[in-house]
Amino acid sequence: MGLVPIILSGGKGTRLWPVSRELHPKPFIRLADGESFLQKAYRRAIGLDGVSRVVTVTNRALSFKTMDEYRALGQSQIECGMLLEPEGRNTAPAFAAAVAAVSRRFGPQEVLLFLTADHLIQDFPAFRQAVQQAVQLAETGRIVTFGIRPESPETGYGYIEAAGTDVLRFVEKPSLDRAQEFLASGRYLWNSGMFCVRADVAEEELKRHAPDAWQAAEQSLAAGRTLEGQHEWQIMLDEKAFALAPDISVDHALMEKTGRASVVPCDIGWSDIGSWAAFGNLFPSDGKGNQIDGDVIAVDTESCYVHSDARVVGAIGLKDLVIVDTPDALLVARKDKLQDIKSVVAQLKERGDDAYQIHRTAHRPWGTYTVLEEAERFKIKRIVVHAGQSLSLQMHHHRSEHWIVVSGVARVTNGEDTFLVNSNESTYIPAGHKHRLENPGIIDLVMIEVQSGEYLGEDDIVRFADIYGRN
Repeated sequence: MGLVPIILSGGKGTRLWPVSRELHPKPFIRLADGESFLQKAYRRAIGLDGVSRVVTVTNRALSFKTMDEYRALGQSQIECGMLLEPEGRNTAPAFAAAVAAVSRRFGPQEVLLFLTADHLIQDFPAFRQAVQQAVQLAETGRIVTFGIRPESPETGYGYIEAAGTDVLRFVEKPSLDRAQEFLASGRYLWNSGMFCVRADVAEEELKRHAPDAWQAAEQSLAAGRTLEGQHEWQIMLDEKAFALAPDISVDHALMEKTGRASVVPCDIGWSDIGSWAAFGNLFPSDGKGNQIDGDVIAVDTESCYVHSDARVVGAIGLKDLVIVDTPDALLVARKDKLQDIKSVVAQLKERGDDAYQIHRTAHRPWGTYTVLEEAERFKIKRIVVHAGQSLSLQMHHHRSEHWIVVSGVARVTNGEDTFLVNSNESTYIPAGHKHRLENPGIIDLVMIEVQSGEYLGEDDIVRFADIYGRN
């Protein structure tokens, strides 16, 4: 019997837009020390006693970026498994898929520790102690959640009414008056969304209380595709089977129904950092209550959080605002209106603006591309292909491409021809031609791509072969 941390890394990145986006969600946001939420979750997981493997449940589109985040930490001795969802279906299907996968791969007696990828825990020794207590309870057949002792009457969290480690009931996000009552009573805890359970117990309870989620998890796992590597493995869950899973949380599907629920009350320096106001509190305040992240000049400004990725931001005569500046999007909002960010994201999506989904710099399994300029009938990109990596053999119906190598060496397939393009050289790919770009060297290949045509969307691509298994 061992402990297997399961990192749930999903979400669509609305509350912390424009830094968080659908293909660059909150777990990938970097904090002041340079590490992302996801990296900190991974460090917490591997820092626990007896942990030799970690499983992550995430979206297929985020798998390569996730592995890049882990590899950057240099913990190659840890076995990394990944369950790749074709789409987000809330936490219950992800929970069920992880239970099924771990049980079949490592055994039903394994103790699973479900962790969130986008929360902050600042007291690791207290967290480790809480996990030890949870493991002891899980080994007796309990499904354990972690309850955070509340510090204020928060209305954005679910609550757990508890007596010691006994769960009396789960409570939805309350009104302010009820939250104040909860705080005063001393009986209520914040629901952290973390769980600890033995695999066989979880399977038994899911079959009893959430059979649809369990059946979809089993079928998507059985029909999925597995890729094995050294200290790494991936299971791509079957799309059709997974789509049958209900869109429901673990709390609603299982925890509110099971008779085996326990809770570990804890003080671990936990926060879900659910808004820009909360994120700003991670930074020190100046004499006027401002939190500054980046190159910002604040004049006659108070109680503001200002974030700048690159440009100088001047803030003059402002109060109680959040300003978040990125290369392609700017957020300006009153602190009491931050919940409406989701409306901005929804409108961007409705009008087909990619700013809801990706940054100008997008990550791919082979490297990155950055959109430098875009207008009607042309787009200019900076493309970086890592050493030994390759784009798919592909074709575009509506655009041609002109490639200029800035540094490194490119191996280019254009129709029936394959040839090398060196630094300061270029080549042209007509629309309708099969082509592939590879980096045969030992340093990054950097090139400029100029696209021209009647349609320049990223979905104008036909793949014929791909080393990363993409369709």
